[in-house]
Amino acid sequence: MIPYGKQDISQSDIEAVVQVLQSDYLTQGSQVPLFEKIVADYCGADYAVAVNSATSALHIACLALGLGEGDRLWTSPNTFVASANCALFCGATVDFVDIDPRTYNMSVAELAKKLQQAKQNNSLPKVVIPVHFAGQSCEMKAIYALSQQYGFHIIEDASHAIGGQYLGSPIGGGEYSDITVFSFHPVKIVTTGEGGVATTNQSKLAEKMQLLRSHGVTREPHLMTQPLEGAWVYQQVDLGFNYRMTEMQAALGISQMQRLNDFIARRAALAQRYNQLLEHLPLTKPFQHHDTRSSFHLYPILIQTEHASKTRLEVFETLRAQGIGVNVHYIPVHTQPYYQNLGFSEGDFPEAEHYYQRVMSIPVFHAMSDAEQDRVVQVLKQALL
Repeated sequence: MIPYGKQDISQSDIEAVVQVLQSDYLTQGSQVPLFEKIVADYCGADYAVAVNSATSALHIACLALGLGEGDRLWTSPNTFVASANCALFCGATVDFVDIDPRTYNMSVAELAKKLQQAKQNNSLPKVVIPVHFAGQSCEMKAIYALSQQYGFHIIEDASHAIGGQYLGSPIGGGEYSDITVFSFHPVKIVTTGEGGVATTNQSKLAEKMQLLRSHGVTREPHLMTQPLEGAWVYQQVDLGFNYRMTEMQAALGISQMQRLNDFIARRAALAQRYNQLLEHLPLTKPFQHHDTRSSFHLYPILIQTEHASKTRLEVFETLRAQGIGVNVHYIPVHTQPYYQNLGFSEGDFPEAEHYYQRVMSIPVFHAMSDAEQDRVVQVLKQALL
């Protein structure tokens, strides 16, 4: 089976984890702060807060921005459910902004129209989460301009996008947002097994997220309410969670980050090669906005069913039967049963739904060989023609 994505673990990665296992600290040692510094420096951010998953990072990012009961969060329907669930974790309500039919990211035009209506209805969002789908940045400069006009916070869900760029700068630098969240799940570009990082340029947000990831407990004197009785003293000053990243995860992440540029270069080469090999087939290749450089976490194609000999389902099943591990990203969040119980219906966000009916992610990963890619294209051609 050629998977749609997989981790690339080197001997150096293994040795880095083993070294931690043989050390005195498996949690709360030197590796997590070092991993945070490496990610922050790479992105050009002032702070990075490492946690056990991107879902946890989204949750504490929302809490750090004060999202709570009576507040609203808007995100894209074309994402994994975590991008929306984080609002519900905080007691807020969720709504969605339809996607741009070219980039499959949040549509700036739809966001502007929805904000104008929300202002009239006194129902503006407190937080907007644009999702950098497949590794391509949203149009953040325009979204940031709208945030200044309408007064909402921005969390970039860059779970797919470590190593990508927007307007020539690394995603995660925070010029157009309050917080950026990355995922290090095994199928992502860099992995820590499970894990996530939130970057920010605001010290108060970083401090709040650091507190929330560890039970709301601190040993920092300036956060405590009473003088220290002794060196053993800690205080719980907030209601937090056990969202800490382990030293083993961080060590793996540190080692993986040394190869991030290589990972991105190979993915870009594979994407360019797909662009050439898939020419003249009844499918739509992923559009790349001129302001962005995608990390190509995914290579999503749209099956032009009106010109293909098979339906999307038939193409999908043919590829899977031939050992090609295709997948579909994503089922629109608002069509999930849980969200339909909240009042959403099919037809609410037609661009996302139209995209979903045709999309299929074909394999792309760092260790993929040209021969494997040729095999994917060969089977895909047979399925389509």
